[in-house]
Amino acid sequence: MSENKSGKPLFYDPSERRIRSFVTRTGRVSNAQGRALEELGPKFLLPYAKETLDLEAAFGRNAPTVLEIGFGMGETSAKIAALMPEKNFIGVEVHTPGVGSYLKLVGEGELANVRIIQHDAVEVLNHMIAPGALAGVHVFFPDPWHKARHNKRRLIQGPLVQLLSSRLAVGGYIHCATDWEEYAVQMLEVLGAEPTLKNTSTDPSGYAPRPDYRPTTKFENRGLRLGHGVWDLVFEKKA
Repeated sequence: MSENKSGKPLFYDPSERRIRSFVTRTGRVSNAQGRALEELGPKFLLPYAKETLDLEAAFGRNAPTVLEIGFGMGETSAKIAALMPEKNFIGVEVHTPGVGSYLKLVGEGELANVRIIQHDAVEVLNHMIAPGALAGVHVFFPDPWHKARHNKRRLIQGPLVQLLSSRLAVGGYIHCATDWEEYAVQMLEVLGAEPTLKNTSTDPSGYAPRPDYRPTTKFENRGLRLGHGVWDLVFEKKA
């Protein structure tokens, strides 16, 4: 793992020069998060490496694997993993408090089907995930970078979608959700332009109903009460 001039870890390779969709920021790690990192990290955290991850060895079993990019504090991710114990879930996140929070929830829920990689998701996909290895990808409420001059930082762009699709098995899916309408429009355009994917929605809008497995967050519920929209998009890898 690289370090910056202050000696703090960098969760990306600075030699890979490209626009990133995240900004590494410091955040206070609570006592509970710190304990989770110390006690559960050795079991559930996978170190980043520029080599293909053996999923069966990482989870101790062979099962469909879903990768989530940017799980925040992990509340939604933990609920989904608990709902589908038959699947493996890899969460990728750069922010330490979120990693600690998710680990705490993993411990409380006794979730054996979760692993976490604290690193840049693009580098994880490029170097650790084999082509055709994933059953699904979740990208829920990524930073909309709503200022026009920052739109180039948005995660859902053509090159990433192409990379994600290459890591999906046939029939695997990409599920994105956003509460920023202009970003939803961009997501629909970008996903729809990827020739290896097909939209699963039958609605004329192109947006999908929220799948039962994705719970609503307290922030989402508050937004819905205020009349804010939420858009789900579910695309599937073609044969």
